[in-house]
Formats: sequence, C-alpha cells, structure tokens
Amino acid sequence: MLNSQLLKIAENFGSPVYVYDAEKIAFQYKRLTDAFIEVKHLKINYAVKALSNISVLKYFNILGAGIDTVSIQEVQLGLAAGFLPEQIIFTPNGVSLSEIEEATKLGVQINIDNLSILEQFGTKHPHIPVCIRINPHVMAGGNSNISVGHIDSKFGISIHQIPHLLRIIENTKMNINGIHMHTGSDILDIDVFLYASEILFETAKQFKNLEFIDFGSGFKVPYKIGDIETNIEELGKKLSEKFNSFCKEYGKDLTLAFEPGKFLVSEAGYFLTHVNAVKQTTSTVFAQVDSGFNHLIRPMLYGSHHDIINISNPKGRERFYTVVGYICETDTFGNNRRINEINEGDVLCFKNAGAYCFSMSSNYNSRYRPAEILWHNKKAHLIRQRETFDDILKNQVEIDFKSKEDKVLVG
Repeated sequence: MLNSQLLKIAENFGSPVYVYDAEKIAFQYKRLTDAFIEVKHLKINYAVKALSNISVLKYFNILGAGIDTVSIQEVQLGLAAGFLPEQIIFTPNGVSLSEIEEATKLGVQINIDNLSILEQFGTKHPHIPVCIRINPHVMAGGNSNISVGHIDSKFGISIHQIPHLLRIIENTKMNINGIHMHTGSDILDIDVFLYASEILFETAKQFKNLEFIDFGSGFKVPYKIGDIETNIEELGKKLSEKFNSFCKEYGKDLTLAFEPGKFLVSEAGYFLTHVNAVKQTTSTVFAQVDSGFNHLIRPMLYGSHHDIINISNPKGRERFYTVVGYICETDTFGNNRRINEINEGDVLCFKNAGAYCFSMSSNYNSRYRPAEILWHNKKAHLIRQRETFDDILKNQVEIDFKSKEDKVLVG
C-alpha cells in the first residue's frame, strides 16, 4: 500500500488502527498454491488464530481456502463466515473431550494430539473419522516459544508412541483419515522441513485409510529489507515430488494440506499510530506513540521485529529513536531504530502487522482495542469498530455497597 493511502486511513479512522491489504493476501495465497501446482489434490487451510476478523475469513472463503481452527469459538466463527463444516479442521491442544465432541456435532474434521483423549474419543465415537497430530521431534522455528515439534513440546503424539497409538486404534476400531504435523513457525531451512516430512511419510504408511496428509505450516516471511524468507517455490517443488512419490507407493491420491497463517496475512498488515511525544533523555530519544503492547505484544513477547517507518515524513533526515508505547510498564516496540525525523503528531507505520497482532490484543490499562480496516478494491472498509468505554464495562457486574450488610469491614 502507498503511504498516502495509509495516511488517509489514519486521518479518516483515527489511530491506533490496523489495516490489511486484501490484494497482498490474495497474492500470497496464489503464490502458495502455485508452488504446489504439481500436486493433484491440494488444500490450504488458513490458520484462523493469526487474524480472526470475520470479514478476513469471508475473503479467504472467496479465495477457495479452508480454515484451521484451534478452539470451538474459531469453529463457530468459520461457520458464521460461510465455511462448510467439511472445509474446517479442528486442531486444539489441551482441551476437554467435551469441546472436541461439541466440534464433532458441528461436522468438522477432528485432529487429536493426545493418546488419552484419542482413546476416550475412539471408544465413544469409533465411526467418526479422526486426524492424528504427530510430534516428529524436529526442532524448527525462529523462537523457542514458537517451536512446537521438538521433544519437550506439549504438542502432538510422539513418534516413539506409535505402537501405543496403533494399539488404541486396533482396540477401538476407529477410523484414522488423516495424519498431521507442525514443527514450528518461522522455518527458514527447508531441509529441516523436508526431513520432518520423511518422518511423517514413514508414519503414514502404518495407516491404511488415509485421505490427507497435513504438513502444518510455519513458513518464514521477511521482516525487514534484505531479510531471508522460506523459499516456498523450492519447497513446493521438492515436497511435491516426495508427496507424489509417496501417493504412488501408498496406492492412492491423497490430499496434501497446509495450515498457513503468518505466510498469508503477516505482510498484508500495517499498524498505524500517532506520535504523542518526542522525549530526549541523557542517552536516548524516545518516540512515544498512542499505543502499547496491549495492541501489539509480539516485540515484548517474542522479541519480534517490525519495521517502523515515519509515513508523515518519509524523506526526512534519518535519526535514531527508541519507539515506545503508553503502557505503564516497559513497553518497547523498537530499540535504537534509524527512522526519518519524527515530530509530535507524525504517523508511524509498523509493518508485518497482519499475523498475531490484533488477535493477541487486550484491554490492559483499560485501553480500548483499535479499529480494523480491510483495503479492498482500492477502498478502505471498516471491519471492526474501535472500542468504547461501554465495551470496557460490558461484562462487568457492579455490586451495590449502599446497605450496611454489604459494607466491607476494616480492622
């Protein structure tokens, strides 16, 4: 998107505000499907947790995607957005059997990653098809918090537990129609991914009624100029060859599935803030903006990098700034960044703000969560209103302390 378009949005809708470029989302979706064009049956299930606005989900439905969900609420969102149950896979972690059964009643594909839950479910519902999430014990991902396929991870059923898994299937006579893995996010080395795929293929041979193999996602996107990203085209070529070879050996054309979130929406997102104040200290120049980690927590949580540019003064002299928020706690977006000269009132744009940004926002410090805008067909569409004070109070229940009986006794 152009700086002028973003500035107009900040002017019309206020700040802070999230903006998503639908054209970039469509470009990334096509890029991924083109990379695996040699596969006969391909299914892209967008990971709802990355960005769950219902208008964004409806847009993915138009593009032809399915969705990957991790909670019953995300399942319900998908259905509300117009997805058919068969277009939805439910891959929770650590949820109760009752939540899985609730999703089953809605008709979606179930994906289970716990032997205990699998046995309970198979005993009660042996005829309902189930996908199994395998932990391949492969360390992948850009941060320990987002590496989920290693041996100490809470996710998936260990490949070393396959004999136990097969016993459960034999005893319950349940139908396993899919096998799944997800090693982590920000995977850079495609050889690590391909190595994990070999483990999954070997495991898949032990299941005779498979309909699909799901490789999760975790593809790395560039976070700054010159940054390295997953070579999705090379991965597509190499993994397609391996997958087609496996299908030939298996004797059946299976569906190859992926569950990308960040890859599809990260680069499409922009977060716009106004500069409240420029503060010079003895060692640092702070640019203090009208937001905080209540709106974008990733830099504080993961140490993630978001390029920050001054779209109000893109040709100004570059200086070094530490960009911080207004939360009453250490709240740093970027330390010692080289940015075009910043003045109070300028609009700063945070890039790569489409994935795990608004979806992880909160009302910390009793601040309102921001509006969301979808830029589609050269027009800004409001897809979430900015919260108001009524939203802060909405679910709170006030107690009437007027009577003597309700007074709090002190001392």
